[in-house]
Formats: sequence, C-alpha cells, structure tokens
Amino acid sequence: MSEDAKKVADKAPVEDVIVSPQDPVRRITVIVLLVVAFVFVWYVIADRHAPWSDQARIQSYVIPVVPQVSGRIVNVNVEKDQIVNGGDVLFRIDSSDYELAVETAESSLELAGQEIGAGVATVVTAQAQLVVAETNLEHIQAQSARVFELERKQVFSKSEGDKARAAIKQGKAQVRSAVANLDKAKQALGAEGDSNPRIRSAMAKLKQAQLDLSRTTVFAPSFGGITNLQVDEGFYANAGQPIMTFVEFGNIWIQVNLRENNLANLQIGNPVEISLDVQPGTIFNGKISSIGFAVNASTPDAIGGLSTVDGSTGWLRDAQRFPVMVSFDDINSLPKGSLRAGAQADVQIYTGDGWFVNTMGKIWIRVLSWLSYVY
Repeated sequence: MSEDAKKVADKAPVEDVIVSPQDPVRRITVIVLLVVAFVFVWYVIADRHAPWSDQARIQSYVIPVVPQVSGRIVNVNVEKDQIVNGGDVLFRIDSSDYELAVETAESSLELAGQEIGAGVATVVTAQAQLVVAETNLEHIQAQSARVFELERKQVFSKSEGDKARAAIKQGKAQVRSAVANLDKAKQALGAEGDSNPRIRSAMAKLKQAQLDLSRTTVFAPSFGGITNLQVDEGFYANAGQPIMTFVEFGNIWIQVNLRENNLANLQIGNPVEISLDVQPGTIFNGKISSIGFAVNASTPDAIGGLSTVDGSTGWLRDAQRFPVMVSFDDINSLPKGSLRAGAQADVQIYTGDGWFVNTMGKIWIRVLSWLSYVY
C-alpha cells in the first residue's frame, strides 16, 4: 500500500471500520452452560428443600372377606368392582343347619331347666339379647377403629371421633343392660339352677349356635369397593377361606419413596401437592403424615449358611429410598374414579417458605400434571 493510501486509511472514521460478528457457536455454548448451571443449582437446592418424586402410589387397606362359618352360598348381593357402603349385605350362607342348631340348643337348655325345675324362657330371651348387644358392640368398635385412625391422621374432624366414641359408649351400655337382664333372669332361676353345670353348658352351646347363625350373613365393613369376586350362588364357602376382596375407600393415602438426601428437612405436616395420573390437569393438596425410619436393605443370611456378598461395582452406589406417607387434605374431594389402590402419582413437597424453590416446584408439578394427558 502506498504512503498516500495509508494516510487516507488512518483518517477514516471509526464507524466505518467493519467489526466481524461474534461467533454464534460460542454464544449458544454460553447459553447452554448457563441453563445447565441454573438447572443444576435448582436441582441441588430443591432436592433438599422442595423434593419431588414420581415413585408414589395410592394406598388403601385391602381386606380379604372371610366367612366365619362354613356352608353353601345362597345369595351374592354384589358384583365384581362394585362400590358398597358399610353395613351392605355382601353374601349369605345357607342358614338352615344353623337355625336347627339354635333350636336344638334352646331345647337342650329348656330340658335342663325342666329337670331342675327352673323357668328358662326368660334366660333364653336375655341370653339372645346379650348376643345381639355384643355383636352390635363388636361391629361399632370395628367401625370406630377406622374413624379413630382417620381422626389421628387428621382426615376426619374431632366431631367424627366424638360421634364414634359416643356410639361405643352406647353400645357398651346396651351390653351392660343385657348382662344385667341376664343376671336377673339367672337369679330368678335360682341359685341351684344358676350353678348347675348342665344349665351352664346348655347356655354356652346356645350362645355359640346363635353366634354362628348371625355369621351366616356377611356385611361390608365400611365404604369401599369389592374386587376379586370369583364365586356365585351354590359355591361352598369354608370358614377362614377368602371369598372376595374388599378395598376400603374411607382411608386413602399415598406412599412416596424418597431418597435419603430428600429427608433432611422433611417434617410431619409439611404441605404437599399431588398429581394423579388418573386425573391429569388437577392438583390435589395434602400433607406428610408419617416418615418411615426403617427399610429392609438386604435379605438376612440363613442360619447355617454362608454370608451373601453384594458384588455390584461402580463409582456411585444406588440411592436408598425410604417410604413417606402423604394424606389428602380433603379425601371427600377426590372423584370416585381416583379411588384406586396402586394408582400412580407425582408428589411435590414443600419444606419451607423459600419463594424460588417453591415457585419452581409448583410450576414443575403442574407441568407433570398436564403431561399426564399424553402418557
């Protein structure tokens, strides 16, 4: 370049100098690294302060329906996968033999009473009333036990528990009244008749016969669903052998399996948001009701055998998970289609008031809820 050309170039304004654009690959790389760093920081913080897990399933009490007496089934009142209420009749067993047993026991008691000159009719009536009162109290206590469990988990209000306690008191009062009536009848029978071994034996047989007769009708224990029904009228039911399966709907919870490093800040009562696969796009509220403190990490060695050694290798071992139980704030708000034991769910837990992690958690659980529409 000549000397005149250099002078012209030196005098050219700075604005006219062409600057090469920044490398687009470098710009994209920086953006990707920033996004990765942001996600990593959020993951580390959220893992301890707002843990999330998709290893969660709806759980419920699963109860085998077992008859207490044997006999031919004469009536099945339910169908497979039918919803029932507490006290609904599930099935009936032929009661002919058991009615005959009651009549035989009553006759034996009357005969024993006649032999010692005792008036037994009042005792029979009082004995039957006592059996009815005891059976009713047993049913009330079974129902109330579930109510107390739900009250303890704060699913039911205290008023529901008070009603259950009042029902138990009333049932016990009825039993005491029946016992008093029976004692009165025995006293009227006379000291000799009351202590007579034949009278006591006949009364015990009568009570057993009356109990067996009452057990020929099987009722639903509470609100729930019937599944695994594989019998029909004519099937011979054996005492102690399951006939069908009852899934209770009144006590539904979620078991979520969390890694150990998720547990540091968890406390019972922490708020939880739940997304059910069966209800995409809907968020349910709940809270932590219990945190598991033990799991079976390995199978114990058999006595007399050799030790079992885990031969797995790698830089990182598998994370150990512990069960955390989550209860719904309002179980009555769940649609009936959601009441399926074993259904999958996503759970987002909030352990504090951190605005950033909580906001990200709320966004994340809602994204997963909407994605349930397509997978």
